[in-house]
This record gives sequence, C-alpha cells and structure tokens, in this order.
Amino acid sequence: MNKELLKKSQSLIALLLLCIVISILSDKFLSANNIWNVLRQISVNVCISTGMTLVVLMAGIDLSVGSVLAFTSVICAGLLKDGITIGALNIHVGFTIFGSILAAIIVGLLIGLFNGFVITKFSLPPFVATLAMLTIARGATMLYTQGIPISNLGPKFEYIGSGWLIGIPVPVWISILLVLLVVFISQKTAFGRHIYAIGGNEKAAFLSGINIQVTKLIVYGISGMMAAVGGIMVTSRLNSAQPNAGASYELDSIAAVVIGGTSLSGGIGTVTGTVIGAAIIGVLNNGLVLLNVSPFWQQVVKGLVILLAVIIDRKSKK
Repeated sequence: MNKELLKKSQSLIALLLLCIVISILSDKFLSANNIWNVLRQISVNVCISTGMTLVVLMAGIDLSVGSVLAFTSVICAGLLKDGITIGALNIHVGFTIFGSILAAIIVGLLIGLFNGFVITKFSLPPFVATLAMLTIARGATMLYTQGIPISNLGPKFEYIGSGWLIGIPVPVWISILLVLLVVFISQKTAFGRHIYAIGGNEKAAFLSGINIQVTKLIVYGISGMMAAVGGIMVTSRLNSAQPNAGASYELDSIAAVVIGGTSLSGGIGTVTGTVIGAAIIGVLNNGLVLLNVSPFWQQVVKGLVILLAVIIDRKSKK
C-alpha cells in the first residue's frame, strides 16, 4: 500500500524537491512576483497539456499543438484588429473580443477534428498525421501574417492574459476551470471511460461497442481547442500575436503529460498528474533562467528530463 502511494505521489515529491533546490540556489524564486509569473506561464502549458493528456490516454499523440496555438492566435488577433472584408460584396465585418476568441477556438476545434478524421479514416499513425499538421498550420500562420506580428489589440483583450481576478491572475482561473471540466469528463462520464478503454486495448474497446472513430474525433477536437485557448492567453499577455509563437510547446506539453505519470502506451494516467508535470516543467524553466543557465543548456536539461520520464514509464510497466 505504501509503495503504491509512493508511486502515485512521485511527481508531486519531485516537484517539491525541485522547488526546495531552486529556492536554495536562488533567493528570487520564492518572491511573490516570481511565483505569480511562474503560475501565469504554467497556465498556458496546463491548457495545452490537458488536451494532450486525453490524446495520450488513447495511445495517440498530437505534435501540432504548438503550430495550432500560433495559427489560432493570429486568427484571433487579426479578426479583432481588422475584422473580415468580403471583397466581392464590398462588406466589412468587425469582430468583438468575444467573437474573435470564439472564432479562434472554433478554428482550433476544426483543425483537431481534421487530425482525428485523417487518423481514423486513413489509418495513419497519429505521429505522422499531426506532424504534417504541425507544418501546415505553421505555414498557414506565416501566410496569414506575412511574418509580421499583429499588435496593439487593446487593454480589454490584454486583461485576459495580464489581468487579476480576486487576487489571482486571470490565466490561472482559466486553466483551473478547464482542468476541472476535463477531470470531470475523464473521470465521471462514459466518454471518459471510453478514452481509457481505447488506450488500454483498442480492439477490446471496439468489440465492447465503443465507437472508436467518434471518440478519437472528439478527443483530437478537444486538443485543438485547448491549443487555441493557450494561444489566446499567450497573445493576450503579450498584447500581440507572434507568427513564431508556440515553438516547442508540443515538447513541453508531451513532457508534462509523461512526467505527470500518463503512459505513452495509453490507458494509464490522470489530468491532475499532468498539472503537476506542467508545474515541474514551469518551475524547471524558471529556475534555469534565474540561475542564468544558457538557453541552449536549458533545452538539453529539458530533453534529459523527458528521456528520464519515459524510461521511468517503461520500467514501471515491466
């Protein structure tokens, strides 16, 4: 029993030890400003990783989330700032903040659904299908912006990423609400049980009457929407949509999922574990910056952490 509890708590223990080590090495780590800054940064990865968790629980992967984040962010910013002009009808349609955010989330949903459709319809490996979408979405982002940031989106929009609500940053509230929603879906609904069943044994899930294709479509759609929400938060905080936004976010997301205890083989893991994994990645990133570690070495360290997490995952399954 104690061993089982220790196994379930290993990610949380690792987070606490990491915080202790960094706080000893840097007196700036535990300052209020730094803690809130870390939580804001973690919020974006939490949103993306929450959707990624559902995908990995089905033994899938979504490498396109970083590029989807970038594309949906420029869509949101472009619609908010310039709206849409229908040249043939000489009509210009403006967008409110709510309208532009909704449009970006719908675009993220559609991209995710397309990923799921390609994977299920043509039996493509998720790695290949989402890798292709990674390139497509990044190229579409550059085409839409011509490589130029879309900036000055207004203080009301900026509030989403930089504002405070009841003493807590707005992005933290957003991530908390999304995590609670996905935890409910994955743990308390038949749909959530279907996700675990597919990841555990897809053939058995099919024979038990689960609609594999529909479930995968919905899960990849959720992943696309979560990436879009992350893009909106990043854009709002910077008050600017950057064409190169989201680079390597897919790696941080996968790292958070694996470090949080979700098996890459599917069927095992929780969203709450992923939140802890995202916190570990965020604290590690912040600590390396505070310690003036070269950005190049930061990439090396994160890669080693991911490798170690996968090794532990494999060892625990044997």
